[in-house]
Amino acid sequence: MTDLTVPGGVRTVLETLWSNGHAAYVVGGAVRDSLLGRTVNDWDVATSARPEEIAQVFPAGRYENRFGTVTVPVDGLDVQTTTFRRDHLYRDHRRPDDVTFTDSLEEDLARRDFTVNAIAWGREASAQTAHFVDPTNGTADLQARLVRAVGDPATRFDEDALRLLRAARFAAQLDFDIEPRTLEAMRGSAETVRWVSQERIGAELRRMIAADPPSAAFVVLAQTGLLEHALPELAAQRGIAQDKIPGHDLWMHSLTALDAAAAIDPGNQMLRLTALLHDIGKPTTYANGHFVGHDTEGAKLAEALLARLAFPRREIELITALIGQHMFNYESRWSGAAVRRFVRRVGRDRVDDLLKLRAADNVGSGLAPNAGKLDELRRRIDDELRSNPPLSLSDLALRGDDLVTELNIKPGPVVGRLLERLMSLVIADPNQNRRDILLAHATDWLARETKAP
Repeated sequence: MTDLTVPGGVRTVLETLWSNGHAAYVVGGAVRDSLLGRTVNDWDVATSARPEEIAQVFPAGRYENRFGTVTVPVDGLDVQTTTFRRDHLYRDHRRPDDVTFTDSLEEDLARRDFTVNAIAWGREASAQTAHFVDPTNGTADLQARLVRAVGDPATRFDEDALRLLRAARFAAQLDFDIEPRTLEAMRGSAETVRWVSQERIGAELRRMIAADPPSAAFVVLAQTGLLEHALPELAAQRGIAQDKIPGHDLWMHSLTALDAAAAIDPGNQMLRLTALLHDIGKPTTYANGHFVGHDTEGAKLAEALLARLAFPRREIELITALIGQHMFNYESRWSGAAVRRFVRRVGRDRVDDLLKLRAADNVGSGLAPNAGKLDELRRRIDDELRSNPPLSLSDLALRGDDLVTELNIKPGPVVGRLLERLMSLVIADPNQNRRDILLAHATDWLARETKAP
């Protein structure tokens, strides 16, 4: 094992640094994932060159921090190029109080989080061939499929509490076990995760649900006590009885639904997150063995949680809408109008995700995915949508401005009420969606409303 395949842009960075008399190595996740045969998304280079020397060699580089990292754009890649460094005290359990640059690659690797991330590939400027440098035996842990902290695990976690979440995430992403001493240190350091910003917790949550299976990281969070400190709304589900799968509490139901969502639609990350959170309202609504209104409460709690974790508003709106609607009860006797009303209430662009969420919820409850006649409902929705019926105000053949002009009324609540009545009319009978018919109905309704006491 002497060579590593790197993209042309990364090799350009390495060779430019070598030719200018600097040591340079590919480090971190890029080396780890390459050795595991995984896709590499980010390439990081560590070098003996100081930041100002990196910037001199790469004039297009951007040096925007105090940690010695220069972002070098080359061949469509942004290569993070960082001076070898040693860290000092971490009083905020997140960032070093001070950073000192060093000429030693081994010192740089010794400050990293896990052994599998402390492998480097490259060479000194004076050497002829690139090679691997692995002072913490990370390659052995790759082969043993272990996440092991570099040096003393308690010290590593005390330095940077984000490493607690990263350990759980790496174990899930790589399908690795966590080395026993490292796992025990995670339990002992769990409460320090409160030092991690909510935005960073949100970023790790997003990466955790992308793992296969996505429940793996959350099992580790629960085992180590991290769940209570990082995501207390989820921890509240533990121990709450569910009359569904024998031996499964509410927490296990949510994790089973999460994995089912990943199997139903593997690329749909928002569906995974919704499945994880879909019963978040149950702990606060539990009474006498029932969870009355947990869907509505869950939508509120999920909105607050995701906003705290800095998720985008559009994602929050989608997830909370699905959670708030997931307790629908379909019956075969629904009319075509009832099916159209259901689609309008949920949203044409969200109804497919809602049915998938219910299928995942079914699996989490020990049922077949299509229990509750989901196949039949899906088929009927497809049949209705095939004719492209009017389902929103923008689909009406009459606009609010038309009502203002034709009925000689002022814009305001009365226009909104008329449009909603017209919407109900055309959902019941799409053939009514003609301008003349709608105007006649609106004229009649307005006259009645004006005469009413």
